[in-house]
Amino acid sequence: MILIIKDELVNPPSWFSSFRDLTLICNTRLHADIVIESENIDIYYKWLKPRGGMDFVEDFVRPGAEDGLRLDTSFEFDPSIVTDRIVPENTNRLYSQIEFATTL
Repeated sequence: MILIIKDELVNPPSWFSSFRDLTLICNTRLHADIVIESENIDIYYKWLKPRGGMDFVEDFVRPGAEDGLRLDTSFEFDPSIVTDRIVPENTNRLYSQIEFATTL
């Protein structure tokens, strides 16, 4: 399974630790290949890499270039899970939604 995370969800108001937790559990429990969808790949790579944000992220892709389940800020592609941020209060809910979507 490929999980595509919109680049905006790496930025505040998302918590970096919650982003990292979500990618960890999706990678280890669901065996998801996680990619970040971005137009500004170099900027996000340089920000994520030294902080350990790439530990469970496979790669970056351009918008619309990859098919898979999307974690996005708006509903543009199907299937998508829409959220405005990744924070401790919604990490478990997002994981549950991702897990459920992978069973369909």
